[in-house]
Amino acid sequence: MATPETTLTGGATVASSDAAPRRLAILAVLCLSVLIINLDGTVLNVALPRIVATLHVDAAQLQWIVDAYVVVLAGLLLIAGSLGDHVGRKWVFVAGLVLFATGSALSAFSPRADDLIAARSFMGVGAAAIMPSTLSILTNVFTTPRDRARAIGLWSGTSGLGLALGPMIGGWLLSRYWWGSVFLINVPIAILAVVVVLWIVPNSRNPVASRSDVPGAALALAGVAVLLWGIIEGPSRGWGSFAIVTALVAAGLLIATFVVVERRTSHPLLELAFFRSRRFSVAMSALALTIFALSGSMFLLTQFFQFALGYSPLATGLRITPIAVVLLVVAALSTTLARALGTRVVVFVGMVLISLGLALLSLVSVQSSYASMLPAFMLLGIGTGLSVAPCTDSVMGSVPVDLAGVGSATNSTALQIGSALGVALLGSLLSTHYQSTMTLRMASLGVPPSLARTSEESLGQALLVARRAGVFGPELASLARQAYVSAMIFAVDVGALIVGVAAIVVAVALPARRVGVSSSGEPTP
Repeated sequence: MATPETTLTGGATVASSDAAPRRLAILAVLCLSVLIINLDGTVLNVALPRIVATLHVDAAQLQWIVDAYVVVLAGLLLIAGSLGDHVGRKWVFVAGLVLFATGSALSAFSPRADDLIAARSFMGVGAAAIMPSTLSILTNVFTTPRDRARAIGLWSGTSGLGLALGPMIGGWLLSRYWWGSVFLINVPIAILAVVVVLWIVPNSRNPVASRSDVPGAALALAGVAVLLWGIIEGPSRGWGSFAIVTALVAAGLLIATFVVVERRTSHPLLELAFFRSRRFSVAMSALALTIFALSGSMFLLTQFFQFALGYSPLATGLRITPIAVVLLVVAALSTTLARALGTRVVVFVGMVLISLGLALLSLVSVQSSYASMLPAFMLLGIGTGLSVAPCTDSVMGSVPVDLAGVGSATNSTALQIGSALGVALLGSLLSTHYQSTMTLRMASLGVPPSLARTSEESLGQALLVARRAGVFGPELASLARQAYVSAMIFAVDVGALIVGVAAIVVAVALPARRVGVSSSGEPTP
């Protein structure tokens, strides 16, 4: 007697008795893949002091080492999502895993800062192919609203967990191996994921997808890259310099041109019609700012623990762990809370908690104990966990299933741009404040001009100078640590203000409940 079969998607069928276990296995490999992508956004942070000492990089290069990966990832996500809709999400997923593993290996053995930045960019290409594929495959495999919401809850929790677990895993690796190990760990995981994907993941695509929007993709990548270049390079080149002003104006023009092109083309990379839905646009903005706060604060905190407080990479990672644990638990519950209380309430509370967590971080000093910082970490973890999954569910619930690739790519783009802006903006605010403080105070120490300029580049460089500076070394190190803490307080205060204002917008504009998608394929407001 024939075994009843259930169609999952894209023509793939499995026995009904095997459908649930297979879906769970598919969800597991999707979550594992998105885990290493998001983990790689922060795993590098704890290795930055080692890289400073080994590759002799300045503050701007440090930010580019972190952000080069995210810039390329964010810039290519939309075209990768569209490509998945055309040729099949499974095959774009597999190609992304291969590219990601290759870029990880190149990063691990980079001999110079510029080589590492280039290798990180290559990793971003692979990650861009993986990220939208995971969410669009998930959306096609889990077809009922309840199952999809639960799966998205786990997917979202894994995304945030990767960002939070990065410092802990990186610290453990650095306690045993060289800094390149934080990248090399991705290679066997990616290879395992390829094998499992080829074995059990069904293929799916949009049968009526239009051709890819290459001009739109080029404008999107250029606009994001130029904007972040201007923000990152601002402290070292001067915010009023011709290069920075030109870059910021050019970024605005590129992004505006992108919008015009998307409005006029018959095959847009970004479906601007989605933004007519308040649920879609407000939820996506809230998602970006949630990750903005998490990524930016992690970038600052991992350096604060190691440079200012003297913790080892492993000790730093362990002290970040509470954020990861709380985030995972709360994210798994957040969609249930959203169904009971409404998306608006849950996301609003989450963003308020994030803002409060950042505000508490402004109370730190070079004498702060870990216990005094723990409440801030808990608020950041809870707030992020409450916000990410309901926002993602709102975005994907506003998009027709046939456009799941573009919808998931748009969602992932918001997440990655938020991450890149968190590192770029909060990092640049910190660098600007640090450099101005050091410039004012260095003259009184009698530090030679060449060493003074090096010390003003970053706290890491100042500590290296202090070790070989002789009699004024201890005072220079103390001054640099105090300048860094003062600059970090300024940066997190700005971050708290931004997220707080966004919480008010969520309370006013985000619809409380899920809405449907119209028969014409456009989300209803």
